[in-house]
Amino acid sequence: MNADRLQELCLDFIGRMTPADAAHDLHHIKRVVKNCQYLTDIERANELITMPAAWLHDCVAVAKDSPERALGSKLAADAATTFLAQIDYPEELLPQIHHAIEAHSFSAGIPTQSLEAKVVQDADRLDSLGAIGIARCLLVGGHLRRPLCDYADPFCDDRDPDDSLYTIDHFYAKLLRLPDTMQTEAGRSEAHRRADLMRDYLEDLRAEIL
Repeated sequence: MNADRLQELCLDFIGRMTPADAAHDLHHIKRVVKNCQYLTDIERANELITMPAAWLHDCVAVAKDSPERALGSKLAADAATTFLAQIDYPEELLPQIHHAIEAHSFSAGIPTQSLEAKVVQDADRLDSLGAIGIARCLLVGGHLRRPLCDYADPFCDDRDPDDSLYTIDHFYAKLLRLPDTMQTEAGRSEAHRRADLMRDYLEDLRAEIL
């Protein structure tokens, strides 16, 4: 099965899903696929594993505030490999694709056991950083009806961040920590570049609201 046919079939499959929120829509998936192709080429990973895993990593939607959030990647991995088996994707690759999807999730906390899983995890996390990461963070905060910040201490200077309460806290609770979790050299380099952009944004925001 060539890459174009795989993309066509995956797009048809994921096109039937309802995204958990606007930050996890089809455009998010396409950006992760783009990131994944970039990292796959640089890291010389097996694209027969990384690319279907990237296309299908969010094929089951679980809301950010759902108590089952940590199970989302396993549910997606199960659904993805069932679908791939139905379209006669090489059976011997399915366990590795399953692992790459299951381990991509920050919430699941599953250690990556292969280069391909590292690439898929990094590709997804890159979409939480940089300009698009800022936009997605604000989208999710609005979706969850969380206020922008604690105006008594918007940037967590004298308190621990709590992103269950405030949107900006998510930068400090998770997003700015992501570069140190990246598994590949190429992913780490790009993650630090994007995180620097986010820090610049937060400094501009500080100047405007304080």
